Amino acid sequence: MALQFRRSDRLGIELPLFSQDWEEMSRERQARILTKWETIRGTIPDHVKRFEERIKALQERLFNEDDFEASCRVNGDIADLASRINDLHIWFRTQQDLDEDAKRHS
Repeated sequence: MALQFRRSDRLGIELPLFSQDWEEMSRERQARILTKWETIRGTIPDHVKRFEERIKALQERLFNEDDFEASCRVNGDIADLASRINDLHIWFRTQQDLDEDAKRHS
């Protein structure tokens, strides 16, 4: 199969794993990929929102934390969640890139 989707536990979504270049795939295969990706992509805003809610809770905890080492751990957790949000935003924009490629090769 030219494409697999593998779940990323870190991001909470399935991510595509290409075994061949996009341009080498049939239009039918590209359409199936885009359909599946659009379904996955549609869940990204909900994942971002959950991560943002966790960040807010951690920021509140950080505000009330007096222990320096504990505050460093909380800060690290916040940075990890922010990184996940950033990665999800990048994946969310991936649909636009695939659509543009498909249109260019039509």
